[in-house]
Amino acid sequence: MKYHHHLLVELIATLERIFLDRSHADKAIEKSFKEHPRWGARDRKFFAENIYDFVRWWRKIWFLTGEFPEGNVDPEKITPEQWEIFVVTGFLMKDLPPAEFEALDTEQVIERYQKQNKKLKEASRAVRQSLPDELDAYGSAQLKEDWPAILSALNQKAKTYLRVNTLKIDRDSLQAKLKEEGVETVPVPDVPSALMLVERKNVFVTKSFHEGLFELQDAASQMVAPLLNPQPGERIFDACAGGGGKSLHLAALMKNKGKILAFDIHEWKLKELKLRARRNSVDIVETRWIDSTKVIKRLEGQADGVLLDVPCSGSGVLKRNPDAKWKLNIPEIEKLKETQKQILQSYSSLVKSKGRLVYATCSVFPDENQQQVQKFLENNSQMWRLEKEIVVLPHIQNYDGFYAALLVKI
Repeated sequence: MKYHHHLLVELIATLERIFLDRSHADKAIEKSFKEHPRWGARDRKFFAENIYDFVRWWRKIWFLTGEFPEGNVDPEKITPEQWEIFVVTGFLMKDLPPAEFEALDTEQVIERYQKQNKKLKEASRAVRQSLPDELDAYGSAQLKEDWPAILSALNQKAKTYLRVNTLKIDRDSLQAKLKEEGVETVPVPDVPSALMLVERKNVFVTKSFHEGLFELQDAASQMVAPLLNPQPGERIFDACAGGGGKSLHLAALMKNKGKILAFDIHEWKLKELKLRARRNSVDIVETRWIDSTKVIKRLEGQADGVLLDVPCSGSGVLKRNPDAKWKLNIPEIEKLKETQKQILQSYSSLVKSKGRLVYATCSVFPDENQQQVQKFLENNSQMWRLEKEIVVLPHIQNYDGFYAALLVKI
C-alpha cells in the first residue's frame, strides 16, 4: 500500500492546525476537504480517520517515536522531520504500512518504534491511554476505580446515532427508507427514537436527511429531552440551546404544539437552529439571543419546563472530540463549574410553580453533575426537589458519557 504524498503532507498540515492554531479537529478536516475538492470518498475517509486517530493517540504516538521520553511535546518545537517520524509511527501503531518520506530513514523509525513499544507497558497510564497527566489525575480523583474503564471506553471510536424525527416518520419506516438509500442501521433497544449506523456513512447526502426525517444525535443525548416530559401545548424553554438538537427533539415530543423558546449567547448558533427547524418542519421554536440579563428577567416564572444543557468539560464526549482533551485544563474546568452553578441558580427562576427543570451535561465528572445538583438543592431546599437522575457512562452503555437530573419546583 502506497500513500499519495499530498495526503501525507496534508495530514501534517492539518495536525499543525489542530495543535498549533488550536482549531477543532472537525473544522480542520473540513478545511482540508475544501482545499482538495478532487479527493475521492476513499481518500477523504482515510484522511479523516487517521487525523482522529493521531489526535486521540497523540501522546502515546510521541512516546513510541522515542523523540520524547514521556510523550510530552511542545507543538511549537516540533521539527519537520519529527512530524514525519510521528506520521510513520502513527501508521505503525495502527498496523498500517509505514509511509515513505523522501529524506527520512524509515527503517530507523521502525526500529525505534519496536524498541519503544516494548517499553510501553512500563509507561504511565496517562501515556498508555494518551492524555495529559493532570487530566488523568483529576479523572482518577473524581471517579476512583471506575476511571480506568471509562478512560479506555473514551478512547474507542464513536458510533454514529440518528434521532428519528417522529413528526414525519416512525423508526421502522426510516430504517427501511435508509436501507433503500444504502445506509444500514439497527434500532437502539433502550432509546425509542434512536437508530445506530452499522457502518459509518455520509448520511447528510441522503434524501432522508434533506427531507428532515432524522438528525444526528448520540443515543445518550436523546435521553435528555424525554426526561423533561414536555407535553403538547406547554411552554418550554431550552436555555442553552446551541445548534438546537434538543430543541428539535422537544418539539417532536410535543407533536409541534405549544411553544419552545430557545436561548443562547451565540447568535450564529440560533441561526443554524432556524435552518434545522425548517428542515424538520418544526414551527413552534422561537429563538432568543441572550445579549443581557434582561431577557431572563422578563420571563421569570413563565415556563412549564426548562432544559439546561449547560457548558461543561465535555469529558463524556472525548471519543467523539478527542482534540478536547489536549485543550482541557483544570483551571478551565473550575471556571465551567462556576458557570454551571450560576446558570442553574439564575435560570431556575424561569420555572413556574409545579414546573420542571432538567440539568444536563456531557461530562462524566461528578463535580459537574451530581455535586452541582446537590449544592443547588441544599441552597433551595424549600423550592425544589430531585425527581430523577440519569447517569450514562461510556464503559457501561457504550454511548457518550452524559448526566441529567429532573428537578420539580415545589
